Amino acid sequence: MTFDVRRFDIYRKVPKDLTQPTYTGAFKLTGFIATEIVNELYVDDPDKDSGGKIDVSLNISLPNLHCDLVGLDIQDEMGRHEVGHIDNSMKVPLNNGHGCRFEAEFSINKVPGNFHVSTHSATAQPQSPDMTHIIHKLAFGEKLQVQHVQGAFNALGGANRLQSNALASHDYILKIVPTVYEDLGGKQRFSYQYTVANKEYVAYSHTGRIIPAIWFRYDLSPITVKYTERRQPFYRFITTICAIIGGTFTVAGIIDSCIFTASEAWKKIQIGKMS
Repeated sequence: MTFDVRRFDIYRKVPKDLTQPTYTGAFKLTGFIATEIVNELYVDDPDKDSGGKIDVSLNISLPNLHCDLVGLDIQDEMGRHEVGHIDNSMKVPLNNGHGCRFEAEFSINKVPGNFHVSTHSATAQPQSPDMTHIIHKLAFGEKLQVQHVQGAFNALGGANRLQSNALASHDYILKIVPTVYEDLGGKQRFSYQYTVANKEYVAYSHTGRIIPAIWFRYDLSPITVKYTERRQPFYRFITTICAIIGGTFTVAGIIDSCIFTASEAWKKIQIGKMS
């Protein structure tokens, strides 16, 4: 004699429609697996191992100024005054040598100061220097390429001053904001966003000559922005799933009870008619 042990199963079976995979369930699971970005603000210098320096990347085109005349000058409130900075820089001739694209990688101190593109370091000053320009890139710190982090890391990228007065000086006043990104593994990357205001004017030297320049005057914000990548806690996922299953059983029970009650009432009505 054989027995079918399934007949003695004391546990209720989960309805088949609750065990079937669905797009809704997949979407909900993906929502918990995917990361989220949380941001916060605080007052501190996040990159204390930088030695008080900030890396700068500059890429600018001056289509009407010869490369021999283009130079980078750096100065700040710590007493730094460097004319004609050439380390990690490159000049690419444009317009058959009449213009120049200037690219440079350098560092600045974490104090107010400025760096400017000018003809100040040229051996002989031109009579009419043309400082019309396009800024392709001005960025500070490490490059951040994170999908959900949108910030002003290259706020001046694409700035076009080709229609400006050729002899005008340009002032870009920057407020640099330290920015930290921390990934799931706890690794931090340090970058900087910045806001910018600008003006242009014609400046004269003490001899009455016009010597234009492109100035980037900067100051640092004491506020740091931090982005932290994280996943939602797993217990929250389990709690949500349990709530969904429990709610489904409750609703199913209510519907089943209503149908059973209606069925019994209908049977009584039919029996009454027959008697």
